[in-house]
Amino acid sequence: MLIESRPALDPELAALVTAEQREIREFDGGTRTTVFVPGDDAAYMVVVVDGRAVACAAWQAMGPGAAELKRMYVRPAFRGRGIARQLIVAVEEEALAADRPVIRLATGNYRPAAIALYQSSGYHQIPAYGPYVGNPVSVCFEKRLAALVQ
Repeated sequence: MLIESRPALDPELAALVTAEQREIREFDGGTRTTVFVPGDDAAYMVVVVDGRAVACAAWQAMGPGAAELKRMYVRPAFRGRGIARQLIVAVEEEALAADRPVIRLATGNYRPAAIALYQSSGYHQIPAYGPYVGNPVSVCFEKRLAALVQ
């Protein structure tokens, strides 16, 4: 398994994000209003297994000292292998290296496995923020990272 940075316009990343968006629409009945915008200012990461891109995540700056974890997706055939947990750690390390020790994220209340993953990864639930305020299905989390040991 390899975790690597990819540009927002990478075709394998686009395929993963398209699959993520399709799955979310199936889960939430089409109530989600956010859309993937290639070329945004998020830093994207892709997990490659046996030469195939199987998972992705991104982080985006949110004001001083904070970042948002977004676009977290693992293809269904690759779930249950610890890939998502390793991807979360990789995103956290990148954000922390960019002096962003506070990580926030939002998921849907219809995704209990994602909620359990974030909670078991040290995230605690917070009130909705930004575009998630007023969205009845959004569940928001935050984690404060310790400084990297030099």
